[in-house]
Amino acid sequence: MTTSSRAQARAFATRAVHAGREDLTDLGVHAIPIDLSTTYPSRDSLGEAARLDIMGTGEQVPGLPLYGRLGNPTVARFEAALAELEGCESAVAFASGMAALTACIQAVVTAGKPHVVAVRPLYGTSDHLLDSGLLGSTVTWAQPHEVAAAIRPDTGLVIVETPANPTLAEVDLRALSEACGPVPLLADNTFATPVLQRPAEHGAGIVLHSATKFLGGHGDVMGGVVACDEQFARALRQLRFVTGAVLHPLAAYLLVRGLSTLPIRLTTSSATAAELADRLTRHPKVSKVHYPGLEPRRPADQMTSGGAMVSVEIDGDPHSVIGAVRLITPAVSLGSTDTLIQHPASISHHIVAPEDRAASGVNDRLLRISVGLEDVEDLWDDLDHALKAAD
Repeated sequence: MTTSSRAQARAFATRAVHAGREDLTDLGVHAIPIDLSTTYPSRDSLGEAARLDIMGTGEQVPGLPLYGRLGNPTVARFEAALAELEGCESAVAFASGMAALTACIQAVVTAGKPHVVAVRPLYGTSDHLLDSGLLGSTVTWAQPHEVAAAIRPDTGLVIVETPANPTLAEVDLRALSEACGPVPLLADNTFATPVLQRPAEHGAGIVLHSATKFLGGHGDVMGGVVACDEQFARALRQLRFVTGAVLHPLAAYLLVRGLSTLPIRLTTSSATAAELADRLTRHPKVSKVHYPGLEPRRPADQMTSGGAMVSVEIDGDPHSVIGAVRLITPAVSLGSTDTLIQHPASISHHIVAPEDRAASGVNDRLLRISVGLEDVEDLWDDLDHALKAAD
């Protein structure tokens, strides 16, 4: 068995710890090096010119780096680690999740396939970007069973987020992939992460993350990343080459560090979230709980557990709940070590037209909770107290 095949045979938790770090012993270091250089010296100008021509096509070139916008060793470690964990050939990192999605759309527009089919709900800014047409793309919104009929000759991408933000609705990726035919399926895997779900194993050719969330895991780093085949990766690198939407190397360092604890963080948070979801179904101030696994119909064997996100529809004023929490942090975003709560209609999905929010299940009574690492009883005490203030 080769070294590579032995690594692939290891448990996911082991791979999460070691991905992107395989050469550290040979380098004589324990923590991964952070390369903060913006430029790299070379006396071979002709050689640099030849390598620059190749880099401009998006192809990776061996040898020393040239310039921070074109590539960075620390960023490359994060990309290699994420690609391994998602089971994809390559990965390309960006300054944010939205920068990553923007590059994906730009890639298909540039290739002459400007039409996108998208399944709602999506993260609010993703929805707005597609609906706005700012990148020269057009969009057809479709339910999963409508995707095949919505695909046109100029369709370059089908986009889905599962579990969806913020309703946590699940979509059967295998069935959707089959409906896409030759059109690439982009799956936003931010909520599940590769710990709970690996979309590439279910037919998605492109896997997107807002790395700011669970991959970083501590609320102190911003980034985005796309895992895909090498052909699409070259198109993304070419765009990153000219647009400059690069991930900072310090952010890449924090993200590699975050990956090493991702399985244990997400497993712990998911167990707490499942317990809270169960209790919330019986709370007198809660009219509906959204949590993967509570619904009788769900894609078989797609997610290994329900995850760390819970959404609830309440009887009463949701803003009163936001104002009443004391342990839980009332803030946008998700995936941190502390539990966060927010009102999607006012924050994450405020940019989406009210009628489109309502049609995709994002009503004004919905609250989204990102469960952290606190004790479940302390979280329940805070939630119960805040919900009782919802009159």
